[in-house]
Amino acid sequence: MNESEQITELLKKSKNIAVVGLSSSPMRPSYGVSAYLQSHGYKIIPVNPEIKGALGEKAYASLSEVPEKIDIVDIFRRSEFVPSLVDEAIRLKPAAIWMQEGVQHEAAAEKARKAGIIVVQDRCLLKEHRARQ
Repeated sequence: MNESEQITELLKKSKNIAVVGLSSSPMRPSYGVSAYLQSHGYKIIPVNPEIKGALGEKAYASLSEVPEKIDIVDIFRRSEFVPSLVDEAIRLKPAAIWMQEGVQHEAAAEKARKAGIIVVQDRCLLKEHRARQ
């Protein structure tokens, strides 16, 4: 299965998306992408220690605090923060780790792949979803 087919399957099967770095400001890309995904039936789980919530959902300070199963960890943080987020995500065993446009870290991605997790780097979840509608 190529990456495009893998993304299509992932978007069909996933329900819960933990958005790391989700801002409560409607002006930020993380908010716009999350609002779009929420409007298409996904449950958005904000992960950001700086906010109490966003888009009507309670925010968690870290991935480890999220009480429900996470299908996709969507990362809206700078690339240097990716390795520690990937380490935390591996323990939770999501189906995928998704790094938004401009975010990539090959060593962390390889570590996640070895743990059996699908990794998408430097791609926008909204754009990929919209392209498949």
